[in-house]
Amino acid sequence: MNRRNFLRTTAGSFASWLTGAGAPVERPNILFILTDDLGWGDLSCYGNQRLKTPNLDRLAKQGTLFTQFYVNGPVCSPSRAAFMTGHFPARHGIHGHFATPQENQRRGMPNFLDPAVPTIPALLKKAGYRTAHFGKWHLGSGPGAQLPDAYGIDVHKTVTSNDSRWKEAAPGFRAQSTRLIVDETLQFIKQDLKRPFYINVWTLLPHATLDPTKEQLAPFMHLSPGTSSGHLGAHQIYFASLRDLDTQLGRLVDELDKLGLKDNTLILFSSDNGPEDIHIRNASHSAFGSPGPFRGRKRSLYEGGIRLPLIARWPGKVPAGRVETRSVVSGVDFLPTLLKVAGLDEDPSLKPDGEDVSDILRGGSRARRKPLFWEWRFRIAGYNINRSPMLAVREGDWKLLLNPDRSRVELYDIPHDPMELNNLAERRPEVVKTLAAKALAWQKTLPPGPVEPEAGRNDYPWPK
Repeated sequence: MNRRNFLRTTAGSFASWLTGAGAPVERPNILFILTDDLGWGDLSCYGNQRLKTPNLDRLAKQGTLFTQFYVNGPVCSPSRAAFMTGHFPARHGIHGHFATPQENQRRGMPNFLDPAVPTIPALLKKAGYRTAHFGKWHLGSGPGAQLPDAYGIDVHKTVTSNDSRWKEAAPGFRAQSTRLIVDETLQFIKQDLKRPFYINVWTLLPHATLDPTKEQLAPFMHLSPGTSSGHLGAHQIYFASLRDLDTQLGRLVDELDKLGLKDNTLILFSSDNGPEDIHIRNASHSAFGSPGPFRGRKRSLYEGGIRLPLIARWPGKVPAGRVETRSVVSGVDFLPTLLKVAGLDEDPSLKPDGEDVSDILRGGSRARRKPLFWEWRFRIAGYNINRSPMLAVREGDWKLLLNPDRSRVELYDIPHDPMELNNLAERRPEVVKTLAAKALAWQKTLPPGPVEPEAGRNDYPWPK
């Protein structure tokens, strides 16, 4: 055992004694990279044939790529809250993105995630981990909202928060933001190579408004529409932004490996929700993100809004070159899974909605034990085909979507119909009955709140 691993094992032994976790364990570093509005089909390792993402493809080859990974909200704040807490976000009244206090109140939401709710960083910090968060926050800002350190985070530099050191609206900031986030991450890692770390690396890209530099655009100028006006195509803007994201994240992984931390670092890569819709004003010039083969985009409870990439790399622990197609995993699984990975005893008082999937990370393949639930109380932008019902539940191979008044009821066999085109509700009433009862019972446990009149509707103003 080299000196660095000896020191890390010693630190882990102390943390085990401190937390009463039993026998000493060597705690791995954990690096969680979360992109913003990246679609299931945006990476070439997930089937994108128009853009190459070599660094993330390499990460996938060195680890495991999951094809049935779900976030727990179709927009950013709910899915982020679920990652942090292991709870379905609606349980805490977080249904949409955190906005102004007035907008939050109109939607029946709090102004921020309650700091009293246990989070991954807080729990790992107690076990001896150094913790950090760099990049987007979006778990609350404005009056009364706490900084990330209230959630167990030692060091942070964030936007969409009350941290004022980065100005998200500054000219050129978004285009260079991934580089700046990676710089902060590497600086934090290098400060102490002896203690294990947990770091949230939450990028701003490829969330609109995208404004790539001339240098970032240069490789894609041949894709220009070629008009005299000089307009850029949405695919050029999106590809230039996504390529820089891939480049900077590749730099992060390369530097981590050069520091000798490769074998004892679990890297997780995902996105918070599906790709943005071109009908949204700030993305009207750039909404070229791909949901892959799926129906739906951001805000939708169809697969394209909530089914996202998940890549995991941990040499010697997570199998390399594996594509896991059977297991259904989710953002709420992160908390119980990472606590297990860190060697901590299961704590029933946390009451996670997710489950420990560390066995799947390490190469197992199995059916999910707990169902997944979603609720979306607002209208959905874009084309009618993407506008899902208000509630959804995934259990086994089945996914049921319905409105509480049953004005829409849709049942899909996801492994055989991932595009959600063949509604089996009338042919399988017994499945509908079982899953509808579970979804409606779950909804009744949620804090009450307003529902927009257009929620769950997909009607079209047909000519008369």
